[in-house]
Amino acid sequence: MNKIKEFFKKIIRVIVRTAIRIYFTIVYRVKVVGTENIPKDKKEPLIYCGNHRTYADPPLIVVTAKRHVRFLAKEELRKNPFLAFLGVVFDGIYVKRDSKDVSALKTTLKALKNGESIALFPEGTRNGMEKGEKVKEGAAFFAVRTGAKVIPVGISGGEKPFKKMTIKYGEPLDYSGRSKDDLDEITEEIMKKIVELAK
Repeated sequence: MNKIKEFFKKIIRVIVRTAIRIYFTIVYRVKVVGTENIPKDKKEPLIYCGNHRTYADPPLIVVTAKRHVRFLAKEELRKNPFLAFLGVVFDGIYVKRDSKDVSALKTTLKALKNGESIALFPEGTRNGMEKGEKVKEGAAFFAVRTGAKVIPVGISGGEKPFKKMTIKYGEPLDYSGRSKDDLDEITEEIMKKIVELAK
């Protein structure tokens, strides 16, 4: 029964991904740059890290990342029927904000160790850096703990419909061999790359 459910979910995933891609192409004339930087081995775990400006950012990464990407998202998004639907289709990992969510942590670590790809926004919220929010160390932690490479992502433009949007994928960042003592330094380096790509 689970195999049948997964089969139909994959079909729905393809349909939804295609529809979202068409939407971005028409409404935002999206330009995708740097996908050659994404490792071709689909079984290699990756951590996509981007800047967060609008609700369009997560689905944009989902349809251009060349992988099945599981997004880490705040629990509150489940209240929105459409976003909740996307969470089911794309196997979203929900995190309870302002608390140590052990279940989300375990799910993410297991996904990476199984060769899956995840995506998250180090800012933690939309325009987090502009708001003075402290950048979260989650990406650095998962990279050090699992050895998964980090793919920095910069998104620019598209603040309004029919205004061109660009998404750039940077070269993989490898932090295998680093320790938890380096999390601050790694987080700073990841955000620096993201900001450069978002210019």
